[in-house]
Amino acid sequence: MTVPPNLLFLWSDQHAQSVAGCYGDAIAETPNLDRLAAEGITFEGAYCPSPICLPSRMSLLTARHPYAQSCWTNQDILPSGIPTLAHSLGSVGFRPTLIGRMHSLGPDQLRGFAQREVGDHSTNWIGGRMHDLGVLEKANDPYRESVRNSGPGQCSYELHDHDVTRAACELLAELGRRRAGGDKAPFAAVVGWLLPHPPYVCRLDAFDRFKDKVAPPHIPVPRDEHPYLKWWREDRGIADVSMDETMRARAAYYGLVATLDAMIGRILKALEDAGLAEDTIVVYTTDHGDHLGNRGLWWKSTMYDESARIPLIIRWPSRLAGGQRRPEILNSIDLTATLLQALEAPAIPYSQGRSFLPLLTNPNAAWVDETFSEYVSDGAPSWSGGRVVVQRMIRSGRWKLVYHHGHRPELFDLVDDPREETDLAERGSHAAVRGALLEKLLADWNPEAIARLQRQRREEHALLAAWARQVAPKEQYRWPLKSGDNWLAR
Repeated sequence: MTVPPNLLFLWSDQHAQSVAGCYGDAIAETPNLDRLAAEGITFEGAYCPSPICLPSRMSLLTARHPYAQSCWTNQDILPSGIPTLAHSLGSVGFRPTLIGRMHSLGPDQLRGFAQREVGDHSTNWIGGRMHDLGVLEKANDPYRESVRNSGPGQCSYELHDHDVTRAACELLAELGRRRAGGDKAPFAAVVGWLLPHPPYVCRLDAFDRFKDKVAPPHIPVPRDEHPYLKWWREDRGIADVSMDETMRARAAYYGLVATLDAMIGRILKALEDAGLAEDTIVVYTTDHGDHLGNRGLWWKSTMYDESARIPLIIRWPSRLAGGQRRPEILNSIDLTATLLQALEAPAIPYSQGRSFLPLLTNPNAAWVDETFSEYVSDGAPSWSGGRVVVQRMIRSGRWKLVYHHGHRPELFDLVDDPREETDLAERGSHAAVRGALLEKLLADWNPEAIARLQRQRREEHALLAAWARQVAPKEQYRWPLKSGDNWLAR
């Protein structure tokens, strides 16, 4: 009987794929990710299941799209009866460990993990006690304060991530001691960071390294801007962001990415020092990207590649040749299916993920270059503008179609137009492509039913929030964030 490899899963938050040396950015300081890419496989066409935190993360865990588990928003609770990556690994003898961020709501704060360290900065509950960022309040969400209160300083998110990194290194050292003592059991560890999620604030030394290097956004606001996105920019107060604010926020983001990369380097060294690197699959990815001022947009929540496409790097020294770059179009839910096959664990029942393990060893293996992502808002959060939003994207080969419920769609040819600046949806010459993609997008997805459910959910969530405020249920795995740890240098 063979012994499966170990898994070290490195999971950041809101890392734009483009901001990394291994993805072609000459300014970004990511030597550790670049080394991981040089020793592994870099995927250029990876997409998230949803360009917002909680549903993207829950979908990665379950290998199901958001619509298949009714988990679309940051206020939704994933049903605990749905098995996850951790459940599957645990069923074959792993004791999966989570260190740091997961972003799950509800009483189930383990989601199949046998052990959890450090925890999250945010509440377990709809309506629970929110974290207090002090002078950076609202700078972590889609508010004007996010770009206004940016630059050099300190955010407690970074302090959380230092604790995560320290705990992960200690775990790997302990696993190394066990291995040296004769324990051959494989391990599975997921390390979850908050960086480089806004606030766009980093330490002064990191900020100074980038403030005069980072270029301005390279994609302008479209002349024929989609009406929903025009409303979003105006409603969020980012239609008039100054160049000073833009460059300050962008420099800080680069500083956060560099800080994250240094943490990744510490963990990779701890893995090597423990003597565990050779038979460990190391994965790096994130939950979604960030616009960083491109198209006049910030944060995520759109289907443009800055928001929906994600970095994905896999290193497996004993099995895979390094230095490969792969163009296939795939999704985080496919990553989950792939890892379970590689670790000799059972596929999750009713999973929608497709294992691309054969592609890792054979570039000519069969693969359909197609995936989906969806963004849905119930209009409840104050930053949502009160709108119920129902959107879905299909990326199929060179084409991307974005369905906006109640608005016209968008269609892009990403071969001729990789920056998605020319919307072809209304052109008669592309009617056949638009029709074929729209039929496929709507085949298993009912936007009107989803919109009705979101309006119902608002009422349910309001009651749950009132319950949490009155009952004050116990918080689990909650990292002690202190508002005074947040400050701006200027």
